[in-house]
Amino acid sequence: MENVMVVGAGAAGLAVAAQLKARGVDCVVVERGPGVATSWRGRYDRLRLHTTRRLSGLPGFPIPREYGRWVRRDDLVRYLEAYAERFGIEVRTGVTVERVKPGADGWSLRLADGSEQPARTLVVATGYLHTPAVPQWPGMQSWTGTVTHSAQYRNAEPFRGKNVLVVGPGNSGAEIATDLAEGGAASVSLAIRTPPHIVRRETAGWPAQMNGVLLGRLPERAFNAIAAAMARVEMPDLRPYGIDRPAQGLKTRLRTQRYVPLQDVGIVRDVVSGRVRPVAAVRGFTETSVLLADGTSLQPDAVIAATGYETGLRELFEDASLFDETGVPLVHGGAPARPGLYFTGYDVTLGGMLRQAAMESRVVARTIVVTGQR
Repeated sequence: MENVMVVGAGAAGLAVAAQLKARGVDCVVVERGPGVATSWRGRYDRLRLHTTRRLSGLPGFPIPREYGRWVRRDDLVRYLEAYAERFGIEVRTGVTVERVKPGADGWSLRLADGSEQPARTLVVATGYLHTPAVPQWPGMQSWTGTVTHSAQYRNAEPFRGKNVLVVGPGNSGAEIATDLAEGGAASVSLAIRTPPHIVRRETAGWPAQMNGVLLGRLPERAFNAIAAAMARVEMPDLRPYGIDRPAQGLKTRLRTQRYVPLQDVGIVRDVVSGRVRPVAAVRGFTETSVLLADGTSLQPDAVIAATGYETGLRELFEDASLFDETGVPLVHGGAPARPGLYFTGYDVTLGGMLRQAAMESRVVARTIVVTGQR
């Protein structure tokens, strides 16, 4: 039996493992992919962190200065590999956990090879960007074009000369739309159901992340008002181009929908120039068309669904009462969800997911040590 087992070798899992080792507690990290940072390896080529290097490092080992202020995908993977090596973290790759249930003395994990792995304490750090979610739009099966989730998108080359519809104006959807426009797509449309909150990644060298860190504790109404005022100053009025202003305040949306704003790394320029055309939300498909909520239709060659992810946790655990209706753990970030069971890396904040993972890792490790669950 392992005393402490961590599921997931992303940033959150590695940070917890390092903090446990710093407190004299050995643990094993299991990862379904071929190496650490599996989810980051699979993201699109142009991806950079939207949080600064200085505020994205994990405890005990900052991200190297030579990676620049906005760290590239491949550099982040290299950093996480170096992090695991630096702290001597034991990572067992190619290990898929299919089911978790209470055991005789802790927790029992059923693995894909049919074996059972007991652990006295279990830390689940598989992340909330785990399982790609594609809506089952009416008629989608009859459509003759292709539907690809943004998790499978790498670059614009396969879409050169094609008419592409990107669904979802989040950070991934907007950046993929810009990548397509720059990469030679014949046309790019962006389907929008709910108008996004758009912020500049930085203004005069000041990163948007710092606004989230410094203002995040303000009361909801005050934060909403400040965010709306800043947006009116920073951003052009995009209503003439097809993007309405959000009806709901930013912090309200964060609380109710786990929403973070869209950081502009080119989408505003592309919308204003006409290289990306905002359209209404998708409501269905025919064999040759995509039907939109305003009654119009498009005939794209391809659809890229930047429609989010699910945690995959409800399929992993027998106890459904651990999670809310979206599959996010009801207790996470430090306190045990059950004796000897912790979830980390599931809190969405305006301060950045890596910064949050770093803070949570200290709390989880300290709690495990203090409670003697090791």
